[in-house]
Amino acid sequence: MSGIRPTGFLHLGNYFGAIRNYIKMQDDFDCYFMVADLHSLTTHPDTKHLKGNVQRVLAENIACGLNPDKVALYCQSQVYETSELYLYLNMLAYTGELEKTVTFKDKIRQHPGNINAGLLTYPVLQAADIILHRAKYVPVGKDQEQHLEMARNFVNRFNHRYGDVFPEPQAFNYNEVLVKVPSLDGSGKMSKSENQMATLFLADEDDVIRKKVLKAKTDSGPKENNSEKPEYIENIFLLMELVSSREIVEKYEADYNNCTIRYGDMKKQLGEDMVNFISPIRNKVETILNDEIYLKSVMEQGAEKARKSARATMQIVREAMGLNY
Repeated sequence: MSGIRPTGFLHLGNYFGAIRNYIKMQDDFDCYFMVADLHSLTTHPDTKHLKGNVQRVLAENIACGLNPDKVALYCQSQVYETSELYLYLNMLAYTGELEKTVTFKDKIRQHPGNINAGLLTYPVLQAADIILHRAKYVPVGKDQEQHLEMARNFVNRFNHRYGDVFPEPQAFNYNEVLVKVPSLDGSGKMSKSENQMATLFLADEDDVIRKKVLKAKTDSGPKENNSEKPEYIENIFLLMELVSSREIVEKYEADYNNCTIRYGDMKKQLGEDMVNFISPIRNKVETILNDEIYLKSVMEQGAEKARKSARATMQIVREAMGLNY
């Protein structure tokens, strides 16, 4: 189980940090993937553009390779049992631990005028999303590891108090290292809300992709053979490893190690490889968005699958808690 907030266009970090694993998992597991519209309300309370954003995230997931017939691809707010379980878990969450989460601290910095209770209890709702389907595996990126640890804490507290109901959710990446896709300016990761010129979105036009990559931070190059790469140079190589052929990566690795690398050529190559990766996804998204009837049917189909699972879980939860008067 996993989800993505509809608060902007999906980007390369979303793809390699999450969606790529969604696609692999759909053939091996019963999967529940949601558009987290309730989560988006913590920082985007104006719902004027919410419907369009939800539709775009659905379209982008499908364009990347998710098959709605194989998975439950649904909208969070359409599964009402989520809110009930969220309420019960809040009784097991402590203010102190919630205030210490990295994400909460980041959101306070980004939205100092909107520090609401939903923002504070974000990890509780996230835990409810996961365990509502008694999910064992969660394909997440590095930035969500702390939230997943908190979800396990809530599971253990619930099970200790009410009986063994939920499995402990684990990060799952087919034994691969959790991917954190770096931003093009060398500071942090790609983000929907931070520096958008340093993030490659799945909706970016070809020329925009090329321009963004060409602006990636570099330096004058190494002065000694086999020098250690600065982090911002390592980031460019990491991005190249994601979308370029092994031969191309090896060529620029060799050029770096013998001090002949030309960063301008490297970024032009990376830009073209990014265009070749992103443009087919972008074109599929536009085709899907033009078919509202199809998108509505996908949401309805996914919500019914998710509700069936949620209803079964909540019956067990109420019985365990003694709420079946």
